[in-house]
Amino acid sequence: MTSTEIRASFTQFFASKGHKIVPSAPMVIKDDPTLMFTNAGMNQFKDIILGNAVPSSRRVANSQKCLRVSGKHNDLEEVGHDTYHHTMFEMLGNWSFGDYFKEEAISWAWEYLVDVLKIDPNRLYATVFEGYAPEGLERDNEAAAIWGRFLPIDRIINGNKKDNFWEMGDTGPCGPCSEIHIDLRPDEERAKVDGLTLVNESHPLVIEIWNNVFMQYNRKADGSLELLPARHVDTGMGFERLCMAIQGKFSNYDTDVFQPIIQTIANHCQVTYGEEPKADIAMRVIADHIRTIAFSITDGQLPSNAKAGYVIRRILRRAVRYGYTFLGRRHAFLYQLIPSLIRSMGAAYPELSAQQPLIEKVIKEEEESFLRTLETGIRLLDKLMADARAAKTDTLSGNDVFTLYDTYGFPVDLTELILKENGLKADLEGFQTAMQAQKDRARHAAVETSDWVVLKDATSDFVGYDYTTCDVEILKYRQLAQKGKTYYQLVLDKTPFYAEMGGQVGDSGYLEVDGQRLVVETVKKENNLSVHITASLPADPTQVFKAVVDLEKRKATSRNHTATHLLHEALREVLGSHVEQKGSLVSPDNLRFDFAHFQKVSYEELRLVEQKVNAAIRANLPLDEHRHTTIAEAKAMGAMALFGEKYGEEVRVIRFGSSAELCGGTHVQATGEIGAFRIVAESSIAAGIRRIEAITGEGADNQYFSMQDELKNIRALFNNSPQLTAAIEKLVSEHQEAQKKLEALMAEKTISLKQSLLQNAKTVNGIKLVVFEGEATADAIKQIAFQLRGEQPQGLAFIAGSMENGKPLLTVAFSDDLVAKGLNAGQLVREAAKAIQGGGGGQPHFATAGGKHLSGLKDAVNQLVASIG
Repeated sequence: MTSTEIRASFTQFFASKGHKIVPSAPMVIKDDPTLMFTNAGMNQFKDIILGNAVPSSRRVANSQKCLRVSGKHNDLEEVGHDTYHHTMFEMLGNWSFGDYFKEEAISWAWEYLVDVLKIDPNRLYATVFEGYAPEGLERDNEAAAIWGRFLPIDRIINGNKKDNFWEMGDTGPCGPCSEIHIDLRPDEERAKVDGLTLVNESHPLVIEIWNNVFMQYNRKADGSLELLPARHVDTGMGFERLCMAIQGKFSNYDTDVFQPIIQTIANHCQVTYGEEPKADIAMRVIADHIRTIAFSITDGQLPSNAKAGYVIRRILRRAVRYGYTFLGRRHAFLYQLIPSLIRSMGAAYPELSAQQPLIEKVIKEEEESFLRTLETGIRLLDKLMADARAAKTDTLSGNDVFTLYDTYGFPVDLTELILKENGLKADLEGFQTAMQAQKDRARHAAVETSDWVVLKDATSDFVGYDYTTCDVEILKYRQLAQKGKTYYQLVLDKTPFYAEMGGQVGDSGYLEVDGQRLVVETVKKENNLSVHITASLPADPTQVFKAVVDLEKRKATSRNHTATHLLHEALREVLGSHVEQKGSLVSPDNLRFDFAHFQKVSYEELRLVEQKVNAAIRANLPLDEHRHTTIAEAKAMGAMALFGEKYGEEVRVIRFGSSAELCGGTHVQATGEIGAFRIVAESSIAAGIRRIEAITGEGADNQYFSMQDELKNIRALFNNSPQLTAAIEKLVSEHQEAQKKLEALMAEKTISLKQSLLQNAKTVNGIKLVVFEGEATADAIKQIAFQLRGEQPQGLAFIAGSMENGKPLLTVAFSDDLVAKGLNAGQLVREAAKAIQGGGGGQPHFATAGGKHLSGLKDAVNQLVASIG
């Protein structure tokens, strides 16, 4: 079976068992503060498992794209070096939300593997939770008994809490799990060593392929466990590992999931996969990482220096570095692998081909940038090694090794390799100290969270589309601490406050009771709950409060949000249908809109976009809102689903005239409320991604008034001339003429000064020594130096100690024959600059140095003169 057939067989099997097949959620998570990436199939169902949402179906199955590189699940350093670890991988999973439990989950897993896929049952093992006495947890005898119907007792293995008790995190749903392991070794090896002894022993061919998690507990902040109101099943099977088993391979990388990409890499690099171990590792690293990078970009996460973007940049740079070091790649080539990736995975994930130009452009630019950084890092390492030798030490400090690792993407093994080649070694203990210090800083920035204090068990509803004030009750609250500051999160039974989501900032306002106001600083979305942030708790949290939204802030934010919709439509009309939103920020003060476009937007295009948006504002288009509609109905209305966004069973469509978008944000009732729209900036934020910043309403008015005042002041400088442009052009022309005359005069003075210097020149050891001390511009001194070099091609030394605006400058120039004899202007000026508390350098024939100690200029010149004699 091909990988495509295997993926299809899984979903078909569980569809036959009454499961709803749902699409993969985006790999990049945008509205969960606890996760940057989807690292398990259950992430998109987290709010259901926590009891914050009602499932549309109690039985669900899918293939989910996942990423594990940071935090609890960190496989990055293993990737490429072994046969089965990956950054991005697909997880096949089936879920039961309060429906079936262990009996069906285990029986169906066996049926699919053995009856459908025809896997040899003699190669399968199952693990069950052995229990954990300190927490009063007994062995999972129920799961063991079910497995007993399919497997001999000796192939049902007890597993400890680490391996067989699954937990979402430090707190939250958890429960015992039962893993299915498979022994893929050849028969002769199996005959020699019993596979039973290799389960969970990190053997590359005796591996876990499926984990069945039975969620029945909730872990509280104090570490204790309580039963969940409803039991759930969460299973996950590694797709790449399953393909290895079905296709009879001994490595995930030998399956048809990876081989097309690996062979493309081999062709590009003119190497053969399987011949040289280090090159093979590099090809596996690149084949794995290119999938992660491409899918992240399609989900809207571009490489950057912050958070999720930084993780993607590190992965991309790791791939570039392996190609650079082990495959000799000195030019960008990763972007050329995208067509091969699309041929392998494009059918299952059409977003790849839909965004191919953007993916390739972003990767190419990142590659080229990092290759320059890599060269800089190597030059830095060369300097550090030279400094170490000069200091008569054979060890590079741990801080230097860490800087190379953290700033330039040099893994420690690469630094060690280069050092070893040069007879040096790395201070690994010092490196670990620096690494630990960074982790400690990150830990200090982490948030400490207490358990929720539940006052009332009920659902929370958002009523903010219709109301900005209403009576509310607090359902639950908890305390958080970060960087020494304590604050609180409140969940209300209903709320008029919009929670930060989809680029729109959260509302603020207050809760009021008995004349006392509790300020709501902002509202965040967490696990499908609107969480209200306050600095304190009310004296009595059980009272009924009046919730009041800051109406002026809400209105200003809504104006800007509606303006982004009008802007998006105008950009597509002016620039083309390839324009697609790639991010936004909507606040009361301004709006920021990121979109796909491959060149700078011209002044004329921006003006046309601005005109179209303002025309839509003047048309006073009414809000046409559809709160509960399906994706299919929304698309029929003209709404465009964005890549990288997760949409539920029902979506909300916002229309203003011909503009139609899927959107959960707040908006004006008619576009006329926006008032005016002004673009204030257009820039590039990444390859193929442009950013427009704009203002509306009062902000647009204020900018207009500011520009009007500025124009009034400029006009006054020209005696209020009615022909202001002509008056400015006349002034510029006169200035240019005066500048030419001044430059001619300065050139004459420079020639005169040069002639005077030549007349006073001395001959020292056969060298014509020309010395200048006094006031002069840096440009004049440089002209004199190069004129002298041209006129005196042999035996010339020029030394100047000049002053400009009270600052000293040293200049040294030599004719080429003196350079050939060993004189070096750069070295001499660098040493002499110490007298003026400065520094500088240059080439052997010409160098300069600035400083801040004017009184030392004379000594510096004397030192340079002495060096000639």
